[in-house]
Amino acid sequence: MEFVAEVKVWLRQGIADPEGLTIAEAISSLGHQGIRSVNSGKVFRLVLEADNIEVAEEKVAELAQTLLSNPVLEDHQTTIHPANRVDR
Repeated sequence: MEFVAEVKVWLRQGIADPEGLTIAEAISSLGHQGIRSVNSGKVFRLVLEADNIEVAEEKVAELAQTLLSNPVLEDHQTTIHPANRVDR
């Protein structure tokens, strides 16, 4: 079966996020109010083959922890679903 996975990666709380600070300052300088903070991150979209969703989840979890994120500095979240024609 074919699956689509999304891995979101962002800096852990307490780790300096200069990109997020710069974006927050730009938002403020453009006159937007009420934005308290901005955290930047990355999103990876993977299309993969696996026998079932459990196997796909294991593959994606391993990739997220060993390649797509730095577990010392970053947290991550994964979602996965069966692919359809739109996802390909």
